[in-house]
Amino acid sequence: MNARERGPLGRQAAAVREMGSGFVAAVLEAAERQLYRAPRSAARIAAWPRDVAADALAMRFNAALHALARGGTMPALATLYRDQEGDFDGIIGAALAMADDVIVEWMRDPPQTNEVGRTAAIMAALMVARMHHDLPCELRELGASAGLNLNLDRYAYDLGGRAVGCPGSPVRVAPEWRGPPPAVRPVEIVSARGVDLRPLDVTDAAACARLMAYIWADQHDRAERLAEALAIARARRPQVDVGDIAVWLPERLAAPQSDGRCRTIVHSMALQYLDPIRRQTVEGAFRDAGARATATRPLARIAFEWTAPRDAVHLSLTVWPDGATHHLATCHAYGAWIDWHGPTD
Repeated sequence: MNARERGPLGRQAAAVREMGSGFVAAVLEAAERQLYRAPRSAARIAAWPRDVAADALAMRFNAALHALARGGTMPALATLYRDQEGDFDGIIGAALAMADDVIVEWMRDPPQTNEVGRTAAIMAALMVARMHHDLPCELRELGASAGLNLNLDRYAYDLGGRAVGCPGSPVRVAPEWRGPPPAVRPVEIVSARGVDLRPLDVTDAAACARLMAYIWADQHDRAERLAEALAIARARRPQVDVGDIAVWLPERLAAPQSDGRCRTIVHSMALQYLDPIRRQTVEGAFRDAGARATATRPLARIAFEWTAPRDAVHLSLTVWPDGATHHLATCHAYGAWIDWHGPTD
């Protein structure tokens, strides 16, 4: 079967395998072959009203299966995930038949990855922003989920051999660094706040289990890092508002800004879930706020998002009042590697 003949699960399987997860690829391939055993899920996928790739539909499906395996109510599925070998078609097919309704429910809501690995790229971008405006940062995040990335100043980083962040932190983010190391500058976050349609509570066991389900089952280091980040978040609760990005952002950007603070908006894999009208509202809010920015009340925008054709993930920084956009890096979707194009010392 060629790429054009594959369904959404099979196409995502190929992408996942390229990103280094052979087990999840095998799960998705088996699920596509056995999807007829879950008629409600099959119908939901076939009638999906939007772009299945932009909506990460296959990742919602995969997380549902991972959650079922972690839940322990399906021993054969739990064993397959533990051993990462066995009768994929038979076991996955049986799980689809038993849990069709559960999978449909999981596909309803956008993913809640809140991938901590992306904070390395965001930290590097914050250092570049500090080069443009040597000021403390008011950090605001769009699509913050549980708010784990709002705690990025509590994590330790190895960025191309440069140690930055919080030394001794149990959360250590060390992506494969391609290119010269970034220019190191101090990052001072004086406040941090985010927004999400359905924020996850880090003290709620079910919410934490949902986050864990979105970690690929064969990437144990990511799961361990997430667990440590959740522990930090329980000690330092992130502030995440319930709200729509397209409503929250204009309100926040219109709020008074303290002199001598760089208001910094971060979004990672968030804008792809907005419809065109809400996306235009977001872009208009940035333009309007950028026009009001000054040297002592600057604005910065850090984006970690897929390109329009979804063939690469770009890290970009836009700084106002000049409004220049800088392509800082091309990145792995979960931050496993960073190909740095930004400034160096």
